[in-house]
Amino acid sequence: MSNEALSRENIQQLAEKARKIKLVITDVDGVLTDGKVFLDQTENELKSFNIKDGLGIKLLMQQNITVAVITGRQSQIVKRRMAELNVTEVHQNQPDKRQCFASLMEKFDLEVDDIAYLGDDLPDLPLIKQCGLGVCVADGHWFVQQQADWVTSSRGGDGAFRELAELILGSQNLLPDILEGYQH
Repeated sequence: MSNEALSRENIQQLAEKARKIKLVITDVDGVLTDGKVFLDQTENELKSFNIKDGLGIKLLMQQNITVAVITGRQSQIVKRRMAELNVTEVHQNQPDKRQCFASLMEKFDLEVDDIAYLGDDLPDLPLIKQCGLGVCVADGHWFVQQQADWVTSSRGGDGAFRELAELILGSQNLLPDILEGYQH
């Protein structure tokens, strides 16, 4: 559901779902990046990550909310960026993400309502529908947007993860102290 379509009742339902989140799982391409992959003639790959999203990841982890990545592609760049952010649950080359989702649920002893998933395209749809808080980026596939609990106002690679992080932190009443900490 897009931000424009949120009624007061829908906002309360969204906040209630976000209050329960203990694990945030995200896709990479089209979510943490803008979906573009630059390849040169020597098979080097380049991607661009948004620093605001990186801080969102760090803020969640500082509040003991686990962040995990499940992506359909394999990339050294993803491995490197997630290592910089201290994300240890990095699952690449996962064309069917459901098995990995189930493994993470079991590993962290969580229920589906404890998990948020942020995606952008059709391979993300099963997890968006299965988890407690299914979120799609603003420029995600139209059908995925229709199925999501919430659609960010930011595009993939342009702060969408940060929006989700702040929704969760705000709903769990953790954001005021975080913001206060940056004022001193």
